[in-house]
Amino acid sequence: MNLLQLFTTGDAVSHGVATLLLIMSVASWVVILWKALLLRRSSGDVPRCTAAFWQSAALEDALARVQAFDREALVLPLIQATQTHGLAAGTLAAAANRSQQLTRVLRDALHGVLRRLQFGQVLLATVGSTAPFVGLLGTVWGIYHALVGMASAGQITIDKISGPVGEALLMTAAGLVVAIPAVLAYNVFGRLVGQIEAELEGFAFDLRELLLSHSPASPHPNPLPEGEGANAGLPSPLGEGRGEGRLA
Repeated sequence: MNLLQLFTTGDAVSHGVATLLLIMSVASWVVILWKALLLRRSSGDVPRCTAAFWQSAALEDALARVQAFDREALVLPLIQATQTHGLAAGTLAAAANRSQQLTRVLRDALHGVLRRLQFGQVLLATVGSTAPFVGLLGTVWGIYHALVGMASAGQITIDKISGPVGEALLMTAAGLVVAIPAVLAYNVFGRLVGQIEAELEGFAFDLRELLLSHSPASPHPNPLPEGEGANAGLPSPLGEGRGEGRLA
């Protein structure tokens, strides 16, 4: 008996378990294939975009060159976020100095980019952690019904036991088949997302420093408390102190 026969001869619980495993498998594979393409392109595009930016003669030229390389729109939103002008007068946003304004817009843009990169990770983690138990539920339910059927049949032989129990164990195997690719993909994608995130944070930090060095003196020179200088709230260019200097 194969999985299709087991599905057609099972009850509502068996049907529900098999359907849930199928949905989880399809959803995880869609995310795996989509993220594999996204991260493969992003891993090459981000270094090319940053290199093209720093090799440009002017910011306008850099924006055009980055746009040609940034197929997934990961670096471009950071540059475009710094081009915002005309803050409404009398608002807290306009009252902040240039350093604080750049920190806020770069942080918001970086968060939007990272949400795209991390999309689907929760689904993969959920499928990887729950699919084996869903399959185990189907196995336990199948063995229970097999034992009830054998008890009502009277005489019990090894062939009557091995068949139904083996068929029920297929549910556990199906749960593992669904879970293993999701767990592997979650770990691989998490590492790639972390590498791209570090590159984007470093670029955001360097971009902010570049714009501050070419900006006129702020019309709102508000003194900052000790420990909240120009680099507060931004990542270290060397990635040190990630718990203290992230764009978060």
